[in-house]
Amino acid sequence: MIRTAALAALLASTALSSAAMAQTTPVHSSAEASGAGAGFATSDATDPYLWLEEVEGERAMAWVNEHNERSLGVLRGDPRFETLHRQALEIVQSRDRIPSPGFNHDGTIDNFWQDAEHVRGVWRTTTLDRYRSAEPQWETVLDFDALSAAEGKNWVYKGATCLPPDETRCLVSLSDGGKDAVTVREFDRATKTFVEDGFVLPESKGGATWVDQDTLLVSRDFGPGTLTSSGYPMIVKVLKRGQTLDQATTVFTGQPTDVSVSGYTLRDADGVIQATLINRGVSFYEGETHRLNADGTTTKLELPAKSNINALVRGQMVVTTDQDWTAPSGQEFRTGDVIAWDLERWLADPATPAQLVIRPGEREAIEGISNTRNKLVVALYENVRGSVYVYEPNPAGEWSRTRLDLPQNVTVGIGSASERDDRVFVNVAGYLNPSSLYLADAAGGSADAVKSLPAKFDATGMVVEQFEATSADGTKIPYFVVHRGDMPLDGSNPTLLYGYGGFQNSLLPGYSATVGKLWLERGGVYVIANTRGGGEFGPRWHQAALQENRQRAHEDFQAVAEDLIARDITSQPRLGVMGGSQGGLFMGAMLTQRPDLINGAVIQVPLFDMLRFHKLLAGASWIAEYGNPDVPEERAWIERYSPYQNLRAGQPYPEVFIHTSTKDDRVHPGHARKAAARLEELGYPVLFYENTDGGHAAGANLRETARRIALEYTYLSRRLMDQPAAE
Repeated sequence: MIRTAALAALLASTALSSAAMAQTTPVHSSAEASGAGAGFATSDATDPYLWLEEVEGERAMAWVNEHNERSLGVLRGDPRFETLHRQALEIVQSRDRIPSPGFNHDGTIDNFWQDAEHVRGVWRTTTLDRYRSAEPQWETVLDFDALSAAEGKNWVYKGATCLPPDETRCLVSLSDGGKDAVTVREFDRATKTFVEDGFVLPESKGGATWVDQDTLLVSRDFGPGTLTSSGYPMIVKVLKRGQTLDQATTVFTGQPTDVSVSGYTLRDADGVIQATLINRGVSFYEGETHRLNADGTTTKLELPAKSNINALVRGQMVVTTDQDWTAPSGQEFRTGDVIAWDLERWLADPATPAQLVIRPGEREAIEGISNTRNKLVVALYENVRGSVYVYEPNPAGEWSRTRLDLPQNVTVGIGSASERDDRVFVNVAGYLNPSSLYLADAAGGSADAVKSLPAKFDATGMVVEQFEATSADGTKIPYFVVHRGDMPLDGSNPTLLYGYGGFQNSLLPGYSATVGKLWLERGGVYVIANTRGGGEFGPRWHQAALQENRQRAHEDFQAVAEDLIARDITSQPRLGVMGGSQGGLFMGAMLTQRPDLINGAVIQVPLFDMLRFHKLLAGASWIAEYGNPDVPEERAWIERYSPYQNLRAGQPYPEVFIHTSTKDDRVHPGHARKAAARLEELGYPVLFYENTDGGHAAGANLRETARRIALEYTYLSRRLMDQPAAE
């Protein structure tokens, strides 16, 4: 999507004893356990673990190192760890993967690749014909392992943007250890070298966009007073070649309470700028779009506050609205609608009528929109199963649609699209179906498989079923169960329940070699809950669990756990949960509200102290999702479920595994540290691990990723497969 009204949502993790622990303590109901008076109330003055928020403080890091040593000793000392680690390493470093293709303007293909020899990765290129062959010949553009070694840096590649249409000059983003903050450097693809005296932007969150070869639109940290309270850029400047950042011309300034401000260009298929735009993110979901005029002034455009500009195709600007909206033309549109205007006419007259392109049904959701040179390509899901449709405007402005010839009842993901013609890559996968890559012709509707992965685990006899659980308010919550077809329905199956439930991020069926090899092959059951808060049924499904209604998402997840037990798929001694980031908050709510349902929890890079989330790193940007703890009314609903405040003594909490990263500059590692410290204070066993590298995705390189995955499944084996559960 070209423009979103928010920053990228919190990332879900890339990973993914028969005798119960004695349940002698009475279990509180969800409402009782999450009451405002439960647990221990904290303020900045009374929180005994504020010192753990000092990311690299001496005392905090001593605590981290002590816990790492103990937890790694326990998990790596388990006889299963080495096998699981070897299997994970083989999978993540395997060359037997589909190289993700990206169309260049000239029709060639770029790819970023990591393996055992390229742990940090290599940016490489080839022709389309070569890419379609069994063994493509690649030409290296930039080797990040070599770059890191030469410069003595811990560089993690965070992407590159090249100036259309020639795409020889690029802006390469490099992160120190995986942080969101990046250094941006100008790179010449023709010479494969960084440009001497070229554009260099020092480390900061924010972005940079090409206007022309000598001009950038930049949003960065320009010094004191230039960042929002969320820690993102508040100012957009035009930077000319040869200027320093303080010499750049300010063209837009937001407000300190905004989430962020950024600039971008709306280009046609030939790379020609049709509009230079500035996005003011007022909140995570609401924003304004301003046009940068030739004289340096700006004009606010008439768009819904909750909307995305998705594409520009044949002069038509395509927009998704995430709210009911009456356009200046008087037309009324509904939440989730996709609409389009003739851009030139609309810029001249905002009252120009729009054309309705798509109105999704109640159980439908749009999971991706892209465009080729002449077509709009849309991934449309019905009941969490995907298809790809091609839309095309006719001279009257109306849109026709056709369906691409792709496998049904799978997950489809729109990949890179060509600007030269109407070809587009589409990824197809399922829980038991290894990923396949199709090259589709959006003009003719055909699609040919160009690459397919071999199976990475033995799925013989395994099946995928979809069930529904009934949440506390009666809403039906779908979930998928992946298991052996001959699984006994006697509650004995070790089961891992995964959830996320926020930021309109959908959990769609996909092939995970590590889940398959390290869990399913060993007799485990894998369950994915499609709770409210996600985007599985569009914006309304997400908005139903916002702010004061956040508890609905927790109840949805708990309802799935109850349903699994009621169906005798599993039982409390065999049920564990896993989630990261926002999903880590899910795990904390499950732990504090319904510990009677679970015997293990993998809590990845979590949010946990929800009364201070807005004061830590990027947390203020998520107030639109959760509410503002500084507002008494909103604090009241947050503290009812905030896991940190609701931890208490005398509960049947299982031993949990919490992990985070020192380099995570999105979700503060203090959340995870404080959760572990509070649990230990209350007398509960905890396994805590902090990767001192890696960023929010918890892995600066493939070796660390493999270790993290092996630690998780070693822990899950101890909790859910051993008899009794390991202590």
